[in-house]
Amino acid sequence: MKRRQFLTSSLAASALAFAKQSAAQAPSGKPREYYELRKYHLQSGPESHLTNSYVSDALIPALNRLGISPVGAFNLDIGPETPTIYLLLPGTSLETLATAELRLPHDDAFMKAAEPFWNAPAKEPAFQRVESSLLIAFEGWPHLVVPAATAQHGKRLFQLRTYESPSNQDHVRKVEMFHHGEFDIFQKAGFGQVFYGDTLIGSRLPNLTYMLTFADLAEMNVKWDAFRNAPAWKTLSSDPRYSFESIVSNISNLLLSPTSYSQI
Repeated sequence: MKRRQFLTSSLAASALAFAKQSAAQAPSGKPREYYELRKYHLQSGPESHLTNSYVSDALIPALNRLGISPVGAFNLDIGPETPTIYLLLPGTSLETLATAELRLPHDDAFMKAAEPFWNAPAKEPAFQRVESSLLIAFEGWPHLVVPAATAQHGKRLFQLRTYESPSNQDHVRKVEMFHHGEFDIFQKAGFGQVFYGDTLIGSRLPNLTYMLTFADLAEMNVKWDAFRNAPAWKTLSSDPRYSFESIVSNISNLLLSPTSYSQI
């Protein structure tokens, strides 16, 4: 048993050390951020209000005190399994992200604010299930970008896209494609680019996830038309190395709206 525990802890420590080393190797010289993408699956009714109050009044302030900031909080508008609250937790410290939930009970202010959520009875749960995945920022996009409209609580629509690949090699090629021109094409088409992340731990691997932002649905459609018709995109996507059917096997495309308390 002791040997098994030693091996488990050693593997965890090695993985953490490798991840820290990888983060320090971004070409820009900046450490790459890590992201926890968390989903609270809810049931319509008063319990959803309890979860929103918990995230707004207890969880986000406590995460901010741990240095996890800014925290994005979004309602799923279009996609499977509504209602669901999505949280985006960024940080340069993998250890802080990984141990945040263990540290929260030691925060007295958090425990006081979280009491109604934590003490919800089993027959009236505050949520159905929680899912979480861990991502590392792309080397060419090492930090998330907060939309300018966030500070004024302006209109914002977010698109969360996940690309699954049929193999690890194909996944690497799709990530490479972003670095070989796709970032710039998004920029020239006027997209708001929030983050790009390579999934380290999660379901349906290998995959990547990225987030775009727009003022509204009409703007989103106009900008995607500009993207698809851009000569640079037609050139890039016609490269046999980046043949879409070969390197992307499935796409998840969700539309999210920010909660009133979202920091993104």
